[in-house]
Amino acid sequence: MISALENLTGSNKPLAVEPFDAKEFEGLKRSALARLKDAKNTSLSLEGRFDLAYNASHALCLAALRRQGYRAHHRYIVFQVLPHTLGLGPEVWRVLAKGHELRNLGEYEGVVDVDERIVADLITACDAVASKLEYLIGSNK
Repeated sequence: MISALENLTGSNKPLAVEPFDAKEFEGLKRSALARLKDAKNTSLSLEGRFDLAYNASHALCLAALRRQGYRAHHRYIVFQVLPHTLGLGPEVWRVLAKGHELRNLGEYEGVVDVDERIVADLITACDAVASKLEYLIGSNK
């Protein structure tokens, strides 16, 4: 039976098969957890905390995908496949997808429209990704 992730590989599809690299995985995780910790620092600017939380979430989701032996061709897909990489539902990936939309508006159109709620929601979603990733790593030892 073909997995959902395997279905997304091939010509003009968003994923590519690529062997797992433990060093890359650890680097993504380490970087993400440092950014997540900094995102929780309320003395930083709201925009800075948003960037940190978004980038932490992306790195953790990418690490989860890489752990499965796939690489993304587009940033957004790492959030969409969370049900298949970590078993996380829409209450997590939709928040991260919203963060991605806001990130793109800031990066490509100069529109920075973030508030405390989205930053708090991103941090909560990122914490859920980090916890699930740690749980899965621990259960595979």
